[in-house]
Amino acid sequence: MSTEATHPAHVGALLRHFADLRDGTHGDLRSREDKERLFAEAVTLLDPHARTALREIDEGLLLGTGTVEAGGVTRSDDGGVVASWTLSWPEQHRAQLDPITISAYYGRGFHHPHLHGATVGHWPLNVFDAEQAAAELPVLRAIAAADLHNLVFQRDYRIVPATIGDA
Repeated sequence: MSTEATHPAHVGALLRHFADLRDGTHGDLRSREDKERLFAEAVTLLDPHARTALREIDEGLLLGTGTVEAGGVTRSDDGGVVASWTLSWPEQHRAQLDPITISAYYGRGFHHPHLHGATVGHWPLNVFDAEQAAAELPVLRAIAAADLHNLVFQRDYRIVPATIGDA
C-alpha cells in the first residue's frame, strides 16, 4: 500500500512536497524544462477547481456581482512561470483593491512550484493527475477565503455585498 493511501489528501500533498525536497526532483523529474512542463499540466488540472472556489465566493458573498478570470501560463518577472485566477467585483474596484487571486507560480530560483493568494501565504503545488488536482479544492477555497478576509482587513466589510443591506 502506498504512503499516500494511508493519509488524507492534504497530508499526501505535503509528503510529495517533502519528497521533492529530499530527492531534488519534482514529480521524479530533474530538469527545469521538464518541471515547467509539469507545472503547465498542473495549471490545466487545477483550472476548474480554482474557478469553482472563486465562483463559490462570488455566489455566496458577492451576490453574483463578480467576474472570474483566468490567465494561462506566462513568464514571470523573475524568469519563472506563473498562472493566476482572479475574482473582481464593483466594490473592490471602487475601493481600489486588488482582486481575490489564486496564483500558481514556479519562480526561477525555486525548486518546485507553489500556490498563493494576492494577500496570503504559500502552499506547495505538487499536482500530477486529476485526482490530486481535485484534492486541492479545499486549499484553493482557503486561499480565496483568506484573500477576501485580508482585502476586507485592508478596507472594511462593506466591500462584500452580502454583509450590507437585506442580504
